[in-house]
Amino acid sequence: MIEKTLELTIENHIAHIRLNRPAKLNTLIMEFWQDMVDVFAEIEMASEARVVVISSTGKHFTAGLDLSAFGSLAGEMQGASDPARIREQMRNNVREMQESFTVIEKCRVPVLVAVQGGCIGGGVDLITAGDMRYCSKDAFFCIQEINIGMTADVGTLQRLPHLIPSGVVRELAYTGRRMLAEEAKEVGLVNAVFDNAEEMLSEVMKIAAVIASKSPLAVHGTKEMINYTRDHSVDDALNYMAVWQAGMFFSNDLFEAAKANAEKREPVFENLLPPKKLVRRQP
Repeated sequence: MIEKTLELTIENHIAHIRLNRPAKLNTLIMEFWQDMVDVFAEIEMASEARVVVISSTGKHFTAGLDLSAFGSLAGEMQGASDPARIREQMRNNVREMQESFTVIEKCRVPVLVAVQGGCIGGGVDLITAGDMRYCSKDAFFCIQEINIGMTADVGTLQRLPHLIPSGVVRELAYTGRRMLAEEAKEVGLVNAVFDNAEEMLSEVMKIAAVIASKSPLAVHGTKEMINYTRDHSVDDALNYMAVWQAGMFFSNDLFEAAKANAEKREPVFENLLPPKKLVRRQP
């Protein structure tokens, strides 16, 4: 599946999304926001996909928002007669763009992100919605919005404080400075730093393959619990865990894992069932 801004392949239970506008530094044009939602809708229906890897092409992961692409949108808003209606529409526009990264967080399988070069502005919004992040030595991260007179608005300020210390978040957000790869590793934004993009993607694919070999139901439950715990009290999260386990514990995967262990072989797990898409967006 190839969209205007993204390319999706699924192989060996790994869904691989690549930003594919290297000549334009993978800037986020208007089509990108819909492409991201559509790609994850496709992954949701592809029951063979058990883990997602997001990588990029060219020198930079992404140079962030393509401001020129939003000129027509701004012109349309300025043409409206009622300021209140303009602002209500702007709120809806932001919420739609936020959804383009929320689909990463809500994806029922883990999402790994591999970053080379610059990860600027909207790129930081994107990677913070993933489960794990990896980068090459030439990578850097920048909350660019403050440098162009705006507040980051599609996820960075909401998700980054859950990933790295608050003081570091505030410094990056207030100053717009670049965080280099080693610092990103030191504060915990990325799991590992690799010498180059090729080595990074190779190693990230190995990690993805390990995840894909596990029970997809157990992996889904694990992601669900980690995300829920982040946003709720310990007691609420423990209660949700008990309810989840009451429904999911005695699965075929549990018995297959035990049987495979006894027979000294690798377990073979069934894919998750695709959603019925009663009210979901069509890919």
